[in-house]
Amino acid sequence: MIKKISSTQNSYIKELVLLKEKSRARKKSGLFLIEGAREIGLALKGGYNLDTIIFYPELFSEAQINQFADGSINCIEVSKDVYQKLAHRDTTEGVLAVAKHKEHALESVVLHSENPLILIAEAPEKPGNIGAILRTADAANVDLVIIANPKTDLYNPNIIRSSVGCVFTNQIAMGSTEDIITFLKEKQIHIYCAALQASVDYHTQDYTKSTALIVGTEATGLSQEWRDAATQNIIIPMRGEIDSMNVSVAAGILIFEAVRQRLMSN
Repeated sequence: MIKKISSTQNSYIKELVLLKEKSRARKKSGLFLIEGAREIGLALKGGYNLDTIIFYPELFSEAQINQFADGSINCIEVSKDVYQKLAHRDTTEGVLAVAKHKEHALESVVLHSENPLILIAEAPEKPGNIGAILRTADAANVDLVIIANPKTDLYNPNIIRSSVGCVFTNQIAMGSTEDIITFLKEKQIHIYCAALQASVDYHTQDYTKSTALIVGTEATGLSQEWRDAATQNIIIPMRGEIDSMNVSVAAGILIFEAVRQRLMSN
């Protein structure tokens, strides 16, 4: 049976607004909001469990709910005012889901490849950059994305939106720089750090073996801890006046060079 809610003052709706707006509420409850049919579908494909489906019937029909919901998932029909209160986008499809967090500890990582390709971002803050990195990682089909010293909640609506749901399709882990370096060295994974200091051109290195590519923020770059741990520091040569580029763009260049080498070696 589908429940109906028409008031924005409903206590459950107020809880959902907090999930949308507050990282603290998401962490405390272990829940977050997903907006859009494609994103919900990718979350299900990525093994996420849904708690509730919320839909506005003028945009998303009850019949369409069947692609996501079975008898174990709550379904709520809401009014236009309620939906607009919960939706993050200006243009939307009329459906949201309340989903449960996944575990992102290093200890839960499973590497299926003998020569994994891993992308690591240290302390990224901007949700748009994180989303773009995850989208690129999905496009390259990397084995693992790790966020070192995370500054932003992974289930921030802006990350979900800017990643176009790729936050659900990548295997993602989080941890401290120290713990991640230990993890990589225990698994004998070569560490290539994008850095200005003591670097060689990125295309001169061999990424066909087990490889981790590490990028830092545009403002501060990678920490000394990463640069000291590197198998080799690498640099993307700049042809213009600036000495750095957007972190997601740099990550894309490095990842697809590794993919190119791996395709050529097969």
